[in-house]
Amino acid sequence: MSDLRKEIIIKYRRLLKGCRNLLSSEDINIVRKAFDIALENNENSNGRLDLKKTIKTLDISLIIAEEIGLGRSSIISSLIYKVIVGSNIENEDLQEMFGPTVSRIISGLRKVKQVYKQHKVVYNENFRKLLLSFSEDVRVQLIFLAQKLYHLRNIDSFPNEQAKIDLANELINIYIPFAHRLGLYAIKSEMEDKCLKVLQPKIYRSIEQKLEASSKSRDLYIDKFTSPLTKELDEVGIKYKIKARTKSVASILNKMKKKQVEFEEVYDIFAIRIIIDTIPKREKLECWKVYSIVSDLYMPNPNRLRDWITVPKANGYESLQTTVMGPEDKWVEVQIRTVRMDEIAEKGFAAHWKYKGGKSEQATERWLTDLREILENGDSEGFDLMDSFKVKLYNKEVYVFTPTGELKKLPAGASIIDFAYSIHTDIGDKCIGGKVNQKNVPLRYVLNNGDTVSVITSQSQQPNIDWLNHVVTSKARNKIRQFLKEEEYKVAEIGKETLARRLKNWKIQNDDEVISKLMNEFNCKLAVDLYSKIAEEKIDFTQIKEVITRVVPEKVTEDVEIISAISKNRNQDTLLVDDNLSNVHYSFAKCCNPVRGDQIVGFVSIGAGIKIHRQNCKNAIDLMNRYPYRMVDAKWTNDGSTDFEVVLIILGNDELGLIGNITSILGKEFNVKMKSINISTDGGLFEGKITITIDNAIHLSNVINNLKKIKGVTKVSRYESLVEN
Repeated sequence: MSDLRKEIIIKYRRLLKGCRNLLSSEDINIVRKAFDIALENNENSNGRLDLKKTIKTLDISLIIAEEIGLGRSSIISSLIYKVIVGSNIENEDLQEMFGPTVSRIISGLRKVKQVYKQHKVVYNENFRKLLLSFSEDVRVQLIFLAQKLYHLRNIDSFPNEQAKIDLANELINIYIPFAHRLGLYAIKSEMEDKCLKVLQPKIYRSIEQKLEASSKSRDLYIDKFTSPLTKELDEVGIKYKIKARTKSVASILNKMKKKQVEFEEVYDIFAIRIIIDTIPKREKLECWKVYSIVSDLYMPNPNRLRDWITVPKANGYESLQTTVMGPEDKWVEVQIRTVRMDEIAEKGFAAHWKYKGGKSEQATERWLTDLREILENGDSEGFDLMDSFKVKLYNKEVYVFTPTGELKKLPAGASIIDFAYSIHTDIGDKCIGGKVNQKNVPLRYVLNNGDTVSVITSQSQQPNIDWLNHVVTSKARNKIRQFLKEEEYKVAEIGKETLARRLKNWKIQNDDEVISKLMNEFNCKLAVDLYSKIAEEKIDFTQIKEVITRVVPEKVTEDVEIISAISKNRNQDTLLVDDNLSNVHYSFAKCCNPVRGDQIVGFVSIGAGIKIHRQNCKNAIDLMNRYPYRMVDAKWTNDGSTDFEVVLIILGNDELGLIGNITSILGKEFNVKMKSINISTDGGLFEGKITITIDNAIHLSNVINNLKKIKGVTKVSRYESLVEN
């Protein structure tokens, strides 16, 4: 048997042993079936097995199983992926052979592979689209991560230098941040070093040579530092081992750039890692006991203490880290962790779920759900690939406590305002400051890990536009914008009332013609824009008077024919609105769009018959006050049209599928015809103006109540124009 064939057998056995959820002989048989398919694909043109190609397939699968910690479904997908992509096998057939999970992963691999063919993904493809939209299952990206790591380890076999550079750039911008975010630190460090070696070989070699030259003196110093530690730890009977971890070349270079120092000035070239072997319930106690021993021997720097045991990082990382003054007055970083914590630190979420969830398929699914939540963390859509990927995946969280001890997680950079809105919208709206660790702080105070935070409120407080400069969470931003939008309408009401008072003083009629004239003059599409400008004093009243008095107001005359017709059709002085009303021209006012069942009133207009308004219409109330002699009582009869036009305003958060849910309720559930729809979104807020036709007021009420139940919808109301058109 050749050496390559022996290597294949050894690696195949390793694969079966390393797969974390092969629980039965049936599971093993399924993996063998997948391996047999892979072997068929690895035959060369002579029909003989291509041994090197088979070893490559196994190496990638071993990375998936041993280094990332994925299980059976991912291994099968990795083994058969190349075969399936180049075949005509349908998803239904694939699902029958290997189950729905494998079918879903292969589907995602196919889609992302197609993206790679069509685009230079590193530079011009949207990250979230690549990572999530094209792959329903996060295992798709983890399998691609394994493939990229394999290629990097074999980069010397690449045909040319440009191919090496392209791979290194892709890893730096896509897969290294990906590995970092998921806590795959061993893979991340390896990728960083190998990419640096490709992209900056001279710098890499220079640092590598300096590390080699200083290795002997470093080893002597490590022995000098650890000897007293070993003695003290042995005396207290703690089971432990000590490792000295030298920083990677890439990590040292990053430190040199960040601190603007030379290699010789980087004090933490290495770190001492004390790994404790203990049972779970004693982990925290023994870690702090070891810290006490270390800090008794060497003076710690209090500003460099990091307690990631009490509050682990989002990706599961746990460790107690400090920096102490060692022999020869040199600073030394010390990491204290248990065997479990150390494995999680190296393998991230894979090891985390190994300890938490066992080997079951359900545990794997829970782990993958956590991974997806981490990758989806964020409050924006459509990020630029290069900038967003690096910013979002390196982004950290901040953990703060409420006065009652509840732990809350917020994005880095979160302020007191963000914290207040995370508790409740009313608290956010009324927030005037906060107390952090018993000290008063302003609204813009940026929270730090471990802060104990309470909110100070005032009933007279309300959000202002400047708050948007001091928030990072989408909830806070959306609520502030929603409040400001509602304030716009309140300002418009003030402007409307101010204009009405002025017109009354000038003895000028406040009618539709006047408002339309002003809107045209001052370029206002809506009356609300005109009234807002008046309230904010952006329009001078001398200008308004000049515009209005350019024309001679038309003399108001009684429309004898209309009044006569009304008299003939009145029942106890009430106009009956139905299809049988003869000799009277009437129409429904567009400002309030009355429907059968509404309380209504008529207004005798000039040359346009009778306008039917809802009694609570703002225009109708205004007309009643100014022209009571032209008002006509009106009510519906049982006869007439059942096809009434209504305009609805729908406000809410811009949820995925919101428009589809709205149109489904209108069309399918209530058989409502939509005549027009106008949608706008701004900063996560949704505003829709929809014109529909309905039967009567009861029908309309049912429609509105059901629209309010849609997820994301915050308000549904009938539209009322401030100008009748």
